[in-house]
Amino acid sequence: MLPGKTVLEIGCGTGTNAIELARRGYQVTAIDLVDLAVRRAKDKAQRAGVDIDFRVGDATRMDLGGPFDVVFDRGVYHGIRARNLSGFRKMLKRVTRPGSRWLTLAGNAKEPTANGPPVVSEDEFRSELEPLFKILEVREFRFTLDRDDSRPLGWSILMERR
Repeated sequence: MLPGKTVLEIGCGTGTNAIELARRGYQVTAIDLVDLAVRRAKDKAQRAGVDIDFRVGDATRMDLGGPFDVVFDRGVYHGIRARNLSGFRKMLKRVTRPGSRWLTLAGNAKEPTANGPPVVSEDEFRSELEPLFKILEVREFRFTLDRDDSRPLGWSILMERR
């Protein structure tokens, strides 16, 4: 279980993770850039009987409320870091407080693949994230992708806001 009661999911897609978190009793706010994905997420949440605050837009440019106890992203950090790492870190600072947790799943540079996610090395994520967050746990895992049978290597990084 994650600590606290409030969760922000950045890059929620069609809502699978947000719905599971809401089923477990968390108050969930979930955002994605893609309107169609959020519309599908809302439909899925309604069918699941859970209440989630879904939003469409760029999380780095919106007032998302908070602070949240937990922030979760599956692939946003590794995708945005080359374009707007500064804006992403500022957003994380706005939506968290000391003691908040952030769990990110990111592509692992130890094993880049042509069809896999963008990748980041351990040295890179430590230098980019440790000024704001204390890294609590780093694990390697395999992503499951819908588009093919590949299982790219990833990082699961659990952090606590300083």
